[in-house]
Amino acid sequence: MSYRINDKEIENVLALSGADRYEHFVKRVADWEEVWSLQDKNGWVSSENDEGIKSIPVWPHPEYTKLCAEENWKGNNPSSIELQAFIEKWLPGMEKDGLLVAVFPTPSGKGVQVTPAELKQHLQEECEQYE
Repeated sequence: MSYRINDKEIENVLALSGADRYEHFVKRVADWEEVWSLQDKNGWVSSENDEGIKSIPVWPHPEYTKLCAEENWKGNNPSSIELQAFIEKWLPGMEKDGLLVAVFPTPSGKGVQVTPAELKQHLQEECEQYE
C-alpha cells in the first residue's frame, strides 16, 4: 500500500524541477519500498527519446502514474514493483537491454532520463541511510 497524498501535494511536486522530482522519487521509493509504472495486457509502457533510445517511465506513487495514463499510454494501469526486485532484476535487465529510465515524467513534460546503473546507485545510497 502506498503512502497518502492529497491534491495540493501532487500539484506542488509536479511543479518541481526535474532534478527535484528525481530527488523526491528516490527518497519516496526508498521510504515506501515500491516503484510504480504503467502496464496493460501486453506489458509495460515505454517511451523513446530524440535519439531513439527507449526508456521505462517510473513514479513514486500510483496517483502520479494515473495522471500520465493519457494519449499513447491511455488504457494502461498503474502497477507496483517491489523495490528489491526493481534494484536486483529490473535495473540490471534494463541496463543489459540498453534502456534508460524516465524518472517521474509529468503530464506536461518528460521525466529525468538516467541510466539504470545511475538510478540503482542512488536508490542503494538512499536505502543505506535506513539500515
